[in-house]
Amino acid sequence: MINDYEEDYLEEDDDEYIEYAVRPNKTQIKREIAALFELGEELAELSNAQLNQLDLTDELKAAVVLAAGMPPKGARKRQLKFISSLLRNVDSEAILEKLARMKTQSAHAVREHHKVEKWRDRLIAEGNDALTELLDDYAQADHQHLRHLVRSAQKEAELAKPPKSSRQLYHYLKELFETDSATDNDDQPID
Repeated sequence: MINDYEEDYLEEDDDEYIEYAVRPNKTQIKREIAALFELGEELAELSNAQLNQLDLTDELKAAVVLAAGMPPKGARKRQLKFISSLLRNVDSEAILEKLARMKTQSAHAVREHHKVEKWRDRLIAEGNDALTELLDDYAQADHQHLRHLVRSAQKEAELAKPPKSSRQLYHYLKELFETDSATDNDDQPID
């Protein structure tokens, strides 16, 4: 469809129509290539199990695995450039989305780990005061078993023995917090 200005222009030039090609923005292209290169570097840092979760093509996965084993020199950089060229032919947005989800899950796991460690250390250091607070928050916990683990962990710490009970206390707390968060998620209304 031709707008009014082009119609006037066409009438004056005896129906001659000049079409201009829209050239891609070089800076934008360079940014996109750099982003794909960074994505390739990020993929090369992942484990094989994490790469399997991303549903990469066989050629792309093989290139990423090869780059992961290379020292950070010229050959690796060339391999990463090859990976970025392969990424242009796939849906890199889907890969970025899955990577973001994986990072979120990792961050959540780290937070949970720190929470469990904090409670374990508090229970060993503070004893019954911290135990009472924990049991107030987590009534479903096995009181006797938890008291036994805390006392054993305290004795191990006093006698400088290997932390067997401390590890058992950690695992018990981890299970306790996981089951509590699972029941909280079950209680959530579904929209």
